[in-house]
Amino acid sequence: MKPPILIIIMSTVILGTIMVLTSSHWLMVWIGFEMNMLAIIPILMKKFNPRAMEASTKYFLTQTTASMLLMLGIIVSLLLSGQWTMLNSPNSITSNMMTIALAMKLGLSPFHFWVPEVTQGVPLSSGMILLTWQKIAPLSVLYQISPSINPSLLMTMAIMSVLVGGWGGLNQTQLRKILAYSSIAHMGWMIAVTTYNPTLMILNLMIYITMTLGTFMLFTLSTSTTTLSLSRTWNKFPLITSLILMVMLSLGGLPPLSGFIPKWMIIHELTKNDMVITAMLMAMTALLNLYFYMRLTYATALTMFPSTNIMKMKWQFENMKTMTFLPPLIVISTMLLPLTPMTLALL
Repeated sequence: MKPPILIIIMSTVILGTIMVLTSSHWLMVWIGFEMNMLAIIPILMKKFNPRAMEASTKYFLTQTTASMLLMLGIIVSLLLSGQWTMLNSPNSITSNMMTIALAMKLGLSPFHFWVPEVTQGVPLSSGMILLTWQKIAPLSVLYQISPSINPSLLMTMAIMSVLVGGWGGLNQTQLRKILAYSSIAHMGWMIAVTTYNPTLMILNLMIYITMTLGTFMLFTLSTSTTTLSLSRTWNKFPLITSLILMVMLSLGGLPPLSGFIPKWMIIHELTKNDMVITAMLMAMTALLNLYFYMRLTYATALTMFPSTNIMKMKWQFENMKTMTFLPPLIVISTMLLPLTPMTLALL
């Protein structure tokens, strides 16, 4: 793709999300979603092949269905209240319609089937945008309508998403599919706390985005898309293998790392609201996610691939990719836990 075209398309994607974030008028929110969706499709089809075309078509059909459902909810809300404003609390029917539409856009279970397929069919860079930037707009709308959302519907979808995200990734060898299932599980955690403390959802989203960006950048740097290709990185990038180990454990939510903060706070918030069984179930399901992250770290950093490294000078295979934001992303993804008291004070 030519740089001027890429700049125009990327700026449309960004502008669409910013419109959703800053609007309090339902029509402008809907237009923002549409701009964002139509501009992301050329980015998904950057490397033009049948697989990318199929992935883009799946994405387009799912997102248009969600947009239609959202528009239906908006029109019903307009007929009942006579207002376009988002601050007007809609009734239960419109609220449920909008929640389901946004769940489809986010890829929450039971509307999750498109996420692994689309992520697997597109390049790593497009997958990175799909699993990070594309989550911001729907979650911001959920944040704004959170007081009127049905908690039972949201909690059901959250538990199902955490379960699907855990079970789905167990048997995968493709890194993009593993990250897609990881995304479904993380979305489940975010949605679980939305009705009780929406600010925690934003904190979880920020930490999730930094961890996922760091992971995708490490995979792009080592040009790995499968567990097998990842297991060979120790030979050429010994430092990257140890970084992948840390970021993977952080994604799994192990205590000394940043990924533990949102899980700790969400479990705390749920137990405070007498949802002890739900919190326990989600914490147990998080172990499934931790298992497949551990499997990746075992394949990458804890085993030596049976290939001999005869040539020690690998100057002709030097990687020319530059990842400017990788060091700060790694630091944020792994070392934020000591700042938790400050975060609690802000919340």
